[in-house]
Amino acid sequence: MSPTGVRPTVSVVICCYTQERLPLLTSVVESVRVQSAPPQQIIIVVDHNKSLYKHLIANFSAVTIVESTGQPGLAGARNTGIAHATSDLVAFLDDDAEATPDWLERLISFYDDPDVLAVGGRVNPVWEAGRPGYFGEELDWIVGCSHRGLPRMATEVRNLIGANMSFRRETLELVGGFNQDLGRQTAKPLGCEETEICIRASLASPGARIVYDPVAVVNHHVPAARGTFRYMAARAWSEGLSKAQVSHLVGHKRALRSERHYVRRVLPRAVLSGIRDWGSGKDSAGLGRAGAVVAVLGITTGGYLRGRQLAHFARSRSAEAVPAAVEWRTVQ
Repeated sequence: MSPTGVRPTVSVVICCYTQERLPLLTSVVESVRVQSAPPQQIIIVVDHNKSLYKHLIANFSAVTIVESTGQPGLAGARNTGIAHATSDLVAFLDDDAEATPDWLERLISFYDDPDVLAVGGRVNPVWEAGRPGYFGEELDWIVGCSHRGLPRMATEVRNLIGANMSFRRETLELVGGFNQDLGRQTAKPLGCEETEICIRASLASPGARIVYDPVAVVNHHVPAARGTFRYMAARAWSEGLSKAQVSHLVGHKRALRSERHYVRRVLPRAVLSGIRDWGSGKDSAGLGRAGAVVAVLGITTGGYLRGRQLAHFARSRSAEAVPAAVEWRTVQ
């Protein structure tokens, strides 16, 4: 309920880009339709795929279907969804992440506090081919899911997970939506647009809170191809590059605050646990699990350092190309 005692309305935005996920998208939309707290709107945004758009128009009813008017990529599609939303709150759900029946009800419950500007929940992986033995839960962020080390009860956090998040619409309008230079764009597997917008929203509203409630759950489909070490490595490198971009935009300390705790506390425990399980004979995959954690940390760090280097080169070229007086006026 809102402070006035009236339950806020919700627009649910689901972005899609490929016909290969149509069966999953159908299940996701149905999971939203049967919510215990029904949304006012279900908005499907098609990311620059005309044939998919035509198919959805012909086969889906009682939903708003629009084509993305932003840059190709998830951020542009989400911004299109925001532009079409008319509710108090805007919730985002991936086209392969099915919501549990009380998902929206759980998210909405926190908005009776006017200081809460965004709420998200837990994302559980549903492995198409079963979880690989070397893929520890500490690394589930690689497949867009909640990882071991996140809060086990409702807690204020820095940022939410993209597959399960909601914002006050006025907050999204205040900060200008998602940064379209971040996020996944076809063959450019970057991310962290959720981290960046949450940080910007917090800076724009001092004293406000972003809440993560692990009881608000969605179940995220994970195809077999995303359980391979090759995918783990590629995603880890992209995460490093993305974090470097975010740190350039919002500052090193803000961009890496949560990651410091994760690296210092969660990952060492994961490595020790894996080695211990392997050494005791409890789990023969334990050593591989520990090795994967070490490898992912190293690759992510390498991607971050490379991203910082690229940002430095970009700033240097910009400084050389723009006269100092003009540059000063621009940043002012």
